[in-house]
Amino acid sequence: MADDGKWDRRSLFQGAAVLAGAAAAGPLMGRAATALADSGDADALFKAGKFEQAGRAYEEILKADPANLHAARRRGYVGLLSNRFADAEKYLKMAIDLAPDDKETNGLLGDCYIRQDKFGLSAPHWKAAGEDGYAKWFAAVSGEAYQVNGDLARLEIKQMDPIPLVEASVNGGPTKRFMFYTGAPNLSMRASVAKEAGLSPVASQKVEYENGIIWAYYGILDSFKLGGIELRNVPVGWSSTESGEDVGTDSDGLIGTWVFYHLLTTFDYAGRQLILRRRTPETARKARAAAKQAGAQSLPIWLAREQYLHSTGSFAGTAGSRTGVVGVNFGGTSEIVAGLRGRTAEQLGVRSDYDREIGTFGSSHPAVVYPCYPKEIRLGNAVAKEVYCYTNPNQPANVPWPYGTGFDSMGWFSHCFWKPYNITVDFTDMNLYIARGKAT
Repeated sequence: MADDGKWDRRSLFQGAAVLAGAAAAGPLMGRAATALADSGDADALFKAGKFEQAGRAYEEILKADPANLHAARRRGYVGLLSNRFADAEKYLKMAIDLAPDDKETNGLLGDCYIRQDKFGLSAPHWKAAGEDGYAKWFAAVSGEAYQVNGDLARLEIKQMDPIPLVEASVNGGPTKRFMFYTGAPNLSMRASVAKEAGLSPVASQKVEYENGIIWAYYGILDSFKLGGIELRNVPVGWSSTESGEDVGTDSDGLIGTWVFYHLLTTFDYAGRQLILRRRTPETARKARAAAKQAGAQSLPIWLAREQYLHSTGSFAGTAGSRTGVVGVNFGGTSEIVAGLRGRTAEQLGVRSDYDREIGTFGSSHPAVVYPCYPKEIRLGNAVAKEVYCYTNPNQPANVPWPYGTGFDSMGWFSHCFWKPYNITVDFTDMNLYIARGKAT
């Protein structure tokens, strides 16, 4: 996600964005959604993060106007946010029939297909969306992608700060140190690691990155082994400077959201480990039971723009509090506990230090942020009070396509928030479970 109008989804291959996430106001009941649909205000529900109500409102619009491209596309997007693929495909295909060349619809349908490992089906839609790199990359995937061998892996987090590192093997070679970050999409690695593994690109392109230009390459990795679990036939990216040098040397690569949504993952910050399981109904059932026993609260998750995770949380200051959809980022490089977007800190009366601006990067582009200290931030039963955060008053509350999610946002929860907890993310039922202490 970007707020400077220059976002590129692949700019995250060799870095961790500081600025990501979304938030909104509380829910409305179904009757209100219907009334809003009648007045043509379904977009207000969607932008406020009231996705279920927005979905029903768009359906009402489509009953009266089946040729409404915007309503069909948005209804499909609502399904995609919750990985309801049948719903998403139904309405996105309806939108494609209405406007075959619509870039936004094609991008959403391409994402819908890659989440289901239907890469061949996704490729023409990415091309129609103007994403030639993605189109060439996914067209080159043959056979079953993300094949999972093994049932369980417990990976020690070898280093927690400034970036969390775990060990993994690439194509059967010696272990390398990979960071993990759910604000990035795919598995990626340094150019030298890709060369050592014998990788050849199937596509490449120039990408703007931290005030410079790098080359991004796309290929298919035969084997990626994470302890007791091996993934085979994995789409992978790597990047280099124009002279062919590595981009960054603080890790050997990055494990992004696409890897994690193929597994049932527990980010056990308190226990300093990643717990990876084969994703099956049985493992999900056991994870839910263990979370309940540990006192964890079940929270919804929504997945937007291919990699950005969201759930329900709140921020509070001296002028009040606000509850709604928030971004949730696991891993990455960040000393902050959370970030507040736009005028959220000012509106809530959050103590902020505007005398000490910080020059940083968000989505690999320059950003100016300021220290702030909310009275409380909360995600389910997980709470932090008067902790160090960022506020970026120049970051818009709503960034539409093609650079953002299209719904209102007030903030995101970052790497340091999770340290007292363990968090299990279930992409089958689209829930997360957060509990204090080490995972059992």
